[in-house]
Amino acid sequence: MNRSSIWALAALSAACLSACGGGGSSTADASLTSTSSGTISTDATAAKSSNAKSSNGSSTTTTTSSSGSTSGSTTTTSGSTGTSTTSTDTSTTTSTSTSTSTGTTSGSTTTTTSTTSGTVYGNLKGATLGVGGSLNGAVPFPVDNAWNTDISQAEVDPNSAAIINSIGAGTGLHPDFGAGLYDGAPIGIPYVVVSGTQAKVAITYTAYGDESDPGPFPIPMTAPIEGGSAGTGDRHVLVIDRDNNRLYEIGYAFPKTSYWTADAGAVFHADSNDVRPTAQAGWTSADAAGLPIFPGLVRYDEASLGPGGIKHALRFTVNASRKAYVPPATHWASSNTSTSLAPMGMRVRLKASYVIPSTFSKETRAILTALKTYGMIVADNGSNWFMSGAPDDRWNNDAIGSELAQVKGSNFEVVKMTGLVTP
Repeated sequence: MNRSSIWALAALSAACLSACGGGGSSTADASLTSTSSGTISTDATAAKSSNAKSSNGSSTTTTTSSSGSTSGSTTTTSGSTGTSTTSTDTSTTTSTSTSTSTGTTSGSTTTTTSTTSGTVYGNLKGATLGVGGSLNGAVPFPVDNAWNTDISQAEVDPNSAAIINSIGAGTGLHPDFGAGLYDGAPIGIPYVVVSGTQAKVAITYTAYGDESDPGPFPIPMTAPIEGGSAGTGDRHVLVIDRDNNRLYEIGYAFPKTSYWTADAGAVFHADSNDVRPTAQAGWTSADAAGLPIFPGLVRYDEASLGPGGIKHALRFTVNASRKAYVPPATHWASSNTSTSLAPMGMRVRLKASYVIPSTFSKETRAILTALKTYGMIVADNGSNWFMSGAPDDRWNNDAIGSELAQVKGSNFEVVKMTGLVTP
């Protein structure tokens, strides 16, 4: 999210001003100890074609939210053109074609794994090890989790029009991910999949330790950092422990000799609806909204499957947010109480009346189909309508960028908000 871009220079100063809001209190450094090795194990390097397109612009809004999170990179993207004119994913809107559903209790956390329509929910054990490893059809969290819920028939929020206007009714979607490098760093938010034997290292928190989960975390010392090792933006580090179904995320992270420093960090249980058992209302995470980052990323391995390949909600940023949040978010990042602004956790949906062009690439059609079925959630302050994703050399930057730009804010509506938390 934090690479400079000729696409977003105009939005840079505004985004920076909007990100520093309240919701989390700063804290003294919390130091943890542990030991460990910093290598990333790989099973078979994830297959990635070498047709990396040079990125035609990347954008960055260096906006620091109350969680130390910033937003903004850019790039354009996509793949080959598909032929389907389908604008909804029938596999995700039909009833479950069952398989297994087991629930076992471990302490106070209920673990649920299920298989629906060929998709495995809440079990990441089949993921490929390594940087950008494929989940091979698995989706974090149970099928009935907020991230995986079909909201295509949900009611529209009564204040939808005003909120959409505040984000930009005439502004197009922008992919904050892509192929190749920009300023020497991959475009998007990278992640690494590790095994359950990955050595754990200490985490020293420098800003929001009182709202963070204590380490040690199984984060390799060589884990990829958003924006690269010299990045000055969010510097998110995301690690999936596939064998234990855990997601570890830290923000504004810096590797030291044998430990990491970070503004904030959280552990999420990918096999449970009690996503973060330690969290309290009002807590941040590595993301401004207190949400996990990884589940909302656009990833090539899913988008390349075409419409229906993405079976979860996505995440995006807004330039100005409201001092409020709605579940599944747990934290706000603004001091502005205007009801015309989007609170953290708010979900938008691509309108049913929008016809997805059959000429769009299958990757773009997969993204837009997911936006009709699952929507996308406001997760951070940044540039308006910037969608977060993982870097991958198989993205076609030019195609996906130009196609998503044609989908405007006016094509979206706000899903009715319930459980809104205000000051």
